[in-house]
Amino acid sequence: MTTVVEPEVSGDIEARVIQALEDMGLPYERIPVDPAYADTAEFCERYAFPVDRVANTIVCASRGAQKRYSACVVLATTRLDVNHAVRRLMGVSRLSFASSDETMELTGMMIGGVTPLALPGDLAIYVDDRVMALDYVLVGGGSRSMKVKTSPEIFSRLPGVQIVSGLGLQRRDNAEGQHGP
Repeated sequence: MTTVVEPEVSGDIEARVIQALEDMGLPYERIPVDPAYADTAEFCERYAFPVDRVANTIVCASRGAQKRYSACVVLATTRLDVNHAVRRLMGVSRLSFASSDETMELTGMMIGGVTPLALPGDLAIYVDDRVMALDYVLVGGGSRSMKVKTSPEIFSRLPGVQIVSGLGLQRRDNAEGQHGP
């Protein structure tokens, strides 16, 4: 397994995430994670959390001269409907997943740690409505070294969030923890 070295900013982004949680006043649990096990499937196996309680935050980018971005939150047991739902929500004709570099530049977060908490204020956040039905949810903590367990109510308290039916599509291949097209 490849060792992942995080940038120096991981402590800063984690502090911003914790501050955002504190400001919302909801109970939460900070879960320290070995960065080598930050990806969903490895995290769930290593730390014995059910994959159906994990929500992945995926940054999408429009293609073309005028770049636009959004953050999408879907259950790890689903795949993001980037070609239909996200494209329609963003009002663009061409769309893809943001690259690791774009994600880092935009959010200050590495893939495997991206969280809906502490994102830039002007970034649209779309959350699949299935996430809201959970009794608790696990989301990234801003770095590959932390996850957060909390109530899905965080999405009702975050500015700029839109709850969307059908943002996540049931996976046909039953592969868990992946979000590719």
